[in-house]
Amino acid sequence: MGWDALALWGSGTTRLERLTGGVANDVWSVRINGQLAVGRLGKRNAADLAWEAALLQHLDRHGMAVPVPIPTSDGRLFADGLMLMTYMEGGPPDSAADWRRVGDTVRELHRLTANWPQRPGWRSSADLLTADRGTRIDLSAMPAEAVARCRAAWARLAGRPICAVHGNPNSPGNVRITANRVALIDWDEAHADVAELDLVLPHNGAGLAPAEHDVAAQAAAAWEAAICWRDDYAVQRLAFVRPL
Repeated sequence: MGWDALALWGSGTTRLERLTGGVANDVWSVRINGQLAVGRLGKRNAADLAWEAALLQHLDRHGMAVPVPIPTSDGRLFADGLMLMTYMEGGPPDSAADWRRVGDTVRELHRLTANWPQRPGWRSSADLLTADRGTRIDLSAMPAEAVARCRAAWARLAGRPICAVHGNPNSPGNVRITANRVALIDWDEAHADVAELDLVLPHNGAGLAPAEHDVAAQAAAAWEAAICWRDDYAVQRLAFVRPL
């Protein structure tokens, strides 16, 4: 059905212009009931989208600024891979003070989602110490030496508490800041994992001590290398992971 599914939100719902976003989705600004919103069309299955929708609703109920799914006319939170969400005003962080606010927001996300269930089909960094595959990650496609380096980086965080992680809060494009709040957008990579994967922020916005920052940075680089393998960015991130 594709974008024809917009009719399920009402006959006056229209696409406006394409927005920049991740490679996995087609993202547009949308007008619904006279209000600006965001429409995201992708290939995630129903269980995956239900997990994301439940997480966003939970965070919204607890006062976090996140894009909230807008139901269809018959109450569904998504249809045929299409999800409409509230539009988040603001701009990207552009100072160390902004990134400290982002760090506080990310830590609140982790506090609110202790022991959050895993996204269907995903694996955490701890799971990947023994498993080879999980959604976009396929360690069997990587050189054995690269896998060993990634697993060594993740092993340093094994046993730490699990929560929901955003997956990419260090990208300025995934943050919308106003004077009154910090909003995280683009939850396509969110899953359950150790908090440290979210805490390697510009200007050390999460306030990690040097040793903790090093451990987290190695684990995060290993994750990015694995999930993007094998484009140029993945090769670059793997080069940051120290050899054994």
